[in-house]
Amino acid sequence: MNAATQSLQLQGPAGVLESLCDVPEDGIYHGTAVISHPHPLFGGTMQNKVVQTLAKAFVQNGWRAIRFNFRGVGASAGAYDEGRGEVDDLMSVIQDTVQASQPLALAGFSFGAFVTSHALARLPTSLQLEKLVLVGTAASRFQVASVPTELHEKTLVVHGEVDDTVPLASVLDWARPQSLPVTVIPGVEHFFHGQLPLLRTLVSRHLRA
Repeated sequence: MNAATQSLQLQGPAGVLESLCDVPEDGIYHGTAVISHPHPLFGGTMQNKVVQTLAKAFVQNGWRAIRFNFRGVGASAGAYDEGRGEVDDLMSVIQDTVQASQPLALAGFSFGAFVTSHALARLPTSLQLEKLVLVGTAASRFQVASVPTELHEKTLVVHGEVDDTVPLASVLDWARPQSLPVTVIPGVEHFFHGQLPLLRTLVSRHLRA
């Protein structure tokens, strides 16, 4: 993403997890954001444009951003595990990169949002989850976990109105029983083509709130 992007080789449950770390230019950060990428079997990686946009938003708002490739993607060891092992991967990255005294943010795009939702129930009580961002949440394809009520004020859910990969209706069906607000961007599809700057603005606004 920039000259300060640092490559990390983290040890995950299935072996090495290829990772990238971005920090603000001054090297000072408020907390650590861990960002999960879209579906491994459909070209999803930590270099995805939406994932990069999320990382930029966090870094520009004083967070350190950690992106990583799930098992079997890029140079990460292992093989796709339908979300189960991928939740383990995410928990391992959190454990290896976030200190208990440090604020934590989690973000995910599409399949990554599904994985992130299931990590919420497994977060140790010693960690302080300050922000949650779910984009293009894959509610039509996976059993996305509910967001605990106490986290609703810390949560931003963003979806494109004309998403043809994950229909908006499926996300509303998931959010409705929770009374969880969904921010809808009119005329936008799954990968936010042409509207990535707007997505970054929405995320930045949430982080500053």
